[in-house]
Amino acid sequence: MDSDIPPAEYRHVYEFEVKFGDIDSMGHVNNVKFLSYLEDARVQMFYGDPVRKGEESLHGLVVARHEIDYRRPMSLTFRPVRVETWVTEIRNASFRLAYHIRDDEQVFATAASVMVAFDPKKGRARRFTPSELEFLKRYLPPS
Repeated sequence: MDSDIPPAEYRHVYEFEVKFGDIDSMGHVNNVKFLSYLEDARVQMFYGDPVRKGEESLHGLVVARHEIDYRRPMSLTFRPVRVETWVTEIRNASFRLAYHIRDDEQVFATAASVMVAFDPKKGRARRFTPSELEFLKRYLPPS
């Protein structure tokens, strides 16, 4: 899960600010909020940027797996924090994402997700369309 960070052109960057409500009684960001940050980053990556550009992105995805390693506590800060996301593997009906939640000085968490293309009408996994594969490959660094 601690993949080498690929060049910037293969990473999607989602910036956010930690909110007071994200902080728990221990004075740092609650562990569950990290998953919300990952979700927000994925939504912007898959649906935000491509839709604004008029391109087809991904549709009908479900999360099959999440892994997360908490590297250091994150507290309330007025500096932007970001989720850097990239694709590490593409299969016929699934792909794997890697993430770093970080600021300019430190990495707070590393994570990975397995996403599956899903057909809700048939209630099962489906293969990616050629345009979906093209979209994913722009975030997949060369090996």
